[in-house]
Amino acid sequence: MESMDDGVLRCRAVPRIPTFPDSDGSLNEECNQGQHQQGNGGNHVTSNGKIEVEQVISKKLQLKRKAEYLKSDLMHQIDSQVNDFMDSLIEESAVLEPAPVPAVFSPPLSEKERSKLRHFQPPHGQGKQFVSRRSLLDELFEVNHIRTIYHMFIALLILFILSTLVVDVIEEGRLVLHFDLLVYAFGQFPLVVCTWICMFLSMVLVPYSLFYLWAQTQSGSYSHPRWCSLLFGSVFLLYQAVGVGFLPTYVVVTNSFPPASCFIVILEQVRLLMKAHSFVRENVPRVLTWAKEKNSPRPVIPQVSQYLYFLFAPTLIYRDKYPRSPVIRWSYVATKLLQVLGCMFYAYYVFVRLCIPQFRSISLQLFDLRAMVLCVFNSILPGVLILFLGFFSFLHCWLNAFGEMLRFADRMFYKDWWNSTSFANYYRTWNVVVHDWLYYYVYRDFLWLSQKRFRPVAMLFVFTVSAVVHEYILAICFGFFYPVLFCLFMCFGMMFNFILHDQRKGPIWNVIMWTALFLGQGVIICLYSQEWYAQRYCPLKEPSFLELLKPRSWSCQRGLTEDSDSL
Repeated sequence: MESMDDGVLRCRAVPRIPTFPDSDGSLNEECNQGQHQQGNGGNHVTSNGKIEVEQVISKKLQLKRKAEYLKSDLMHQIDSQVNDFMDSLIEESAVLEPAPVPAVFSPPLSEKERSKLRHFQPPHGQGKQFVSRRSLLDELFEVNHIRTIYHMFIALLILFILSTLVVDVIEEGRLVLHFDLLVYAFGQFPLVVCTWICMFLSMVLVPYSLFYLWAQTQSGSYSHPRWCSLLFGSVFLLYQAVGVGFLPTYVVVTNSFPPASCFIVILEQVRLLMKAHSFVRENVPRVLTWAKEKNSPRPVIPQVSQYLYFLFAPTLIYRDKYPRSPVIRWSYVATKLLQVLGCMFYAYYVFVRLCIPQFRSISLQLFDLRAMVLCVFNSILPGVLILFLGFFSFLHCWLNAFGEMLRFADRMFYKDWWNSTSFANYYRTWNVVVHDWLYYYVYRDFLWLSQKRFRPVAMLFVFTVSAVVHEYILAICFGFFYPVLFCLFMCFGMMFNFILHDQRKGPIWNVIMWTALFLGQGVIICLYSQEWYAQRYCPLKEPSFLELLKPRSWSCQRGLTEDSDSL
């Protein structure tokens, strides 16, 4: 009886635990059985009491382990959600503007106060706030379901490689691993490197030196600081237009750089121009504020090391300091650079297998509506692949590699643009680096100059600047003027920006956004590829200015000649 009572007491001593369908029910059932057997007789309980008690203890240990697991998982989810909430709160607070005080409660402004308001400069540090955060894809790739999509793209690359090898073996009887397209696209690379070095060295010396000398003229020792500002500002604009704007373009055009080499020079040209503007735009208001208040013996001028760091940093917004990561993960850098190399070969196989065979045959025909419609829909798949590869290789891999090498901790180079239900949100999240520059230095400065009276005009101005720069890059790199991208930006881009605005929610709008994006990529790949081949099949010996503006693909018809197989 003593052992029986001990077993029953242990059964009753089990505490009440939250219900788990796989364990708690069985535990209660065992206790009820033990009590039932106590009433029927003691011999059975005495013989099996130790076994039942051991089962109860094991069940309690299982419940304890399960509770600890649920506790750690719940705390991890709460911590992740709190971090996301705090990041979004910091971002939103950085762009919030104080609401204007109603005129009923505002005293009338004096003429002196109105003059100060007209000459008000946006204070330094009120723009983008940098915080330490990872890139979104790095976080998503930790989820196996998302990483499987990455594996699918790798499998597709393997199939492209196998397809190319099989075709070479069947047609040539041997493996052809010359990569002629890559060799052609990156031709004249030593001259490209020399051009970049000249651009970068001039960017290191000229803007910083001009700013430093100008800041010295604002100390009060010079009698005409405004004339000095006008002089140094004119020299800076002249350097931007000629030294960084005209000369690299002249080198590219006169030496007939191939497309990839040309993209390297022109994109670096645009990047350095934007960085120089940001450096001057962020630091000039500080010097002017110091010249008025004289709250320190000398103006705050950035150090050369800070300026050099900014020129390499993966951002277009200047700050004296950025959040820094504690260490450099060189394995991470190597992985990202290898992924960039893999994306380059991926794009090579996309062009070789999906683009060149199609457009080489299409370019032998007259331009008509039927051929264009078929071309657009056949170009959607390669266009979408090129879009994904460009996003992943540059905005994720390349910028993260440089961010890691420089210990630049703010890795939000893009947001979840794939979830956009409006083109307005897509434009904001696709390329955060460029969007921040356009927002703070074009949109907000335009509103400041217009005293916030022409917001639609400011938005139109941003679209125009973006469209002109994109079309300039393509025109110089391809060697012809064909404003397809400009028309898509200014016509359909503006229209979709107002039609598919931020109030559009729901999955259907995301489907519409993706459909329009896919169709736009097909139009871009089709029309630019047709014009590329038409420029080579139907060259003009002495074209007039109007003939240069007219697309050659509209009137070019080439017979089947022996050099139809050339690129």
